[in-house]
Amino acid sequence: MTSMTAAHSTTPADRPPLGLRERKKIKTREAIRTATYGLITEQGYDATTIDQIAERAEVSPSTVFRYFPTKEDIVLTDEYDPILLDELRARPADEPWPESIRYVIRKAIGLGIEDDPEVARLRSRLMVEIPAVRSRMMESMSVTGRMLCRAIGERTGRDPEGIEVRVYAMSLVGGLMETSLYWAEKGHTDDFASLVDRTLDVLEHGLGPRNP
Repeated sequence: MTSMTAAHSTTPADRPPLGLRERKKIKTREAIRTATYGLITEQGYDATTIDQIAERAEVSPSTVFRYFPTKEDIVLTDEYDPILLDELRARPADEPWPESIRYVIRKAIGLGIEDDPEVARLRSRLMVEIPAVRSRMMESMSVTGRMLCRAIGERTGRDPEGIEVRVYAMSLVGGLMETSLYWAEKGHTDDFASLVDRTLDVLEHGLGPRNP
């Protein structure tokens, strides 16, 4: 793996454009997701079937399953993790680690919340309301956490399998999941970016003194 202790000359913007096959895959995934979100909004999560999703997305049910093993994966999966890890790797080598994390998380908010707030609110609401979605999200946290462990190891020189790195990575991933749940439980009335800043403050500084 390329060490993150040195600045990278390659940024996400420098990557070559995607080929036709990959663009078609992304288009198909987006069509499936869009169909799913629309059907869930119209008739609810439980009433939405894979056959209905396939019909609206104009693909076969087997194609849906090829891209997403479960209905919960359609709701939860996005294209952002690799992009955000690239962003993290591209941060200046001398930038303090908490600042790098905060920058990348804010970037994620721009991609996942500000660009499509209705979908973001739907996804977080389903995490609260549908146990299967929440359970699948918790399962997927381990995958994201492992990716983050590798990035932390590259950046800091620490062992990505070390307990300190694993605890930090999973605390971050779990904290962001709790932030999404809190946001939905409160009816999305809070500013999500502000909630994330509070989450990162807790992870960086702890709870602090008890409130009076």
